[in-house]
Amino acid sequence: MLSFIALCILLGIGHFLRGRIKLLQILYLPSCIIAGIVGLIVIQSFAAIDQPGQTVQSINTFLNSATQHWNKLPGFLINVVFACLFLGTRLPKFGTLAKRAGPQLAYGQIVAWGQYVVGLGLWVLFMAKMFPSLPAMFAGILPVGFEGGHGTAAGMGPVFAQHGWPAGKDLALTSATAGIISAIVFGMVLINIAARKGYVQKHQTPFDKAGTNGIIPLSSRPSAGLLTVSSDAIETLSLHLVFIAVAIAIGFALQQGLIYCERFNPWLSEHKFFHSFPLFPLCMIGGFIVQLLDDRFDKHHIIDLGIIRRLQNCSLDFLVVAAIANIKLNVVISAAAPLTILITAGIVWNVFCVAVLAKRLLPDAWFERAIAEMGQSMGVTATGLLLLRVVDPNYETPAANAFACKQILHEPFMGGGLWTSTAIPLIVIIGAPKVLGIAVAAVAFWVVMILLSKLFRPAKPQCQ
Repeated sequence: MLSFIALCILLGIGHFLRGRIKLLQILYLPSCIIAGIVGLIVIQSFAAIDQPGQTVQSINTFLNSATQHWNKLPGFLINVVFACLFLGTRLPKFGTLAKRAGPQLAYGQIVAWGQYVVGLGLWVLFMAKMFPSLPAMFAGILPVGFEGGHGTAAGMGPVFAQHGWPAGKDLALTSATAGIISAIVFGMVLINIAARKGYVQKHQTPFDKAGTNGIIPLSSRPSAGLLTVSSDAIETLSLHLVFIAVAIAIGFALQQGLIYCERFNPWLSEHKFFHSFPLFPLCMIGGFIVQLLDDRFDKHHIIDLGIIRRLQNCSLDFLVVAAIANIKLNVVISAAAPLTILITAGIVWNVFCVAVLAKRLLPDAWFERAIAEMGQSMGVTATGLLLLRVVDPNYETPAANAFACKQILHEPFMGGGLWTSTAIPLIVIIGAPKVLGIAVAAVAFWVVMILLSKLFRPAKPQCQ
């Protein structure tokens, strides 16, 4: 109970600070990240006192009691977040999605795979020799934090731990925090440069509908969702939790099935490959199966996207607060030099993609498409949409449609999906050089695909 109260109060403090401090509003930092950083500072400040008095000891005892269950939350809530990805969304045909997403999907894959090339390339070239105390898994910290985000970084914690490097979770969370802040800062710099050079059609501040304090005016507040069943039978929220639980159950069954099948393959059994495979991407598959069945058999469309998004975002808020507040600063400080190199290289790569690659590889509205991709690949989807809204406030270019459609095909594999979950174990098992080769081949493949983008045609229909 105390842990729940403390977590909620901390999130409330984060929202309060977000509404009062102008810099946090300019950076468009979510309240959950602010709350996590505040919690981290408070916990680490009292823990760092060498000779605490009775008062400080009492505070430390209280903090330990209030936060003792927080470590378990991210590993659980990430399953809820990923189980919700497909729920409530009508599933269009793959061919339709491919035509609509087109070059945007290929470009997004280049950006995502490029993060593996950058991280693994630096490791293979010199970081392995410069920092021998770090494992090769360190090379995967960049894409786990940037492309994956806080949820994926927290969810990969057990994978790092099972391979003997629990510090990986703390470094990945630090990478995710640096990524989302850098996305806003460097994204706005690039937007202003592009506006001066005439690369964008329109340019406005990103806080038109909601004030800078994040509060939506009464006159324009959207609905949170639709009640799809009568509360006399069952509360709509409760029923949606049932669907999420079924999706997680399917994911858990798939995980146990993979672990069972592992014994029949000597290589998989030797390396315990599926034992270290996380549950959350399989929950995403579970959600896909539930939605597939709903599309086929539910004539009443009981699953509401609005309700699902509220549950998903609520889970993500508490996940981020708990995960950031529990970062071990001593671990981050001990790896500050290599982590700074890795994060800097990741920022350079994403800026290079926007400034150099996008103009040559993307079709119409190349900057709008690229800046949305940068926000998503360094932060979360909302960050990408924020940056896009600055340069395309009314979504008049094809960028928003292409980006939305692309996410449906991209997220299951790269944004904390199947490849993100597989890459870290593969680095341990087959080595960083071979995984680097896979990443380079993937980038080359998608470059070829995007150069053949005349086969794709931007579509006018909107993805919901």
